[in-house]
Amino acid sequence: MKIGEVADLTEVNTKTIRFYEDAGVLPPPKRTASGHRVYGMETVDRMRFIRRCQAAGLSLQEVRQILGVHDRGEVPCGHVRRLLDDRLGRVRAQIAELITLEAHLEGLIAHADQGEPTDHDEAGVCWILESDPGRQEAASAAS
Repeated sequence: MKIGEVADLTEVNTKTIRFYEDAGVLPPPKRTASGHRVYGMETVDRMRFIRRCQAAGLSLQEVRQILGVHDRGEVPCGHVRRLLDDRLGRVRAQIAELITLEAHLEGLIAHADQGEPTDHDEAGVCWILESDPGRQEAASAAS
């Protein structure tokens, strides 16, 4: 089959297929006498596998590792499990960072809702970001 047919079956464009060939996750296709690429269903299956890896958040380097293990005739599932565990850990760390950022942003917005700056505010650009809402809340509570 031609590259356009592979693209249609895998819902990627032809540039992506060529990129994956260059990146080493798709083997070079066979060529006709005139130099046109010729693909088999194994390319479609491999493209679908690559897409599943990407949907799980795996990098192209990780996909290349998995396929390398497979191409050596070994079963890569143990390696895949370790990669997925690692990815889940990174996602959980990102979630924790986002929760902290969310709380910080909520604090800044609450601080901004308290009022406009006065003439004695010494903000260089914007009082909302340059003043310390936590310090001001503590001073108000102490009064």
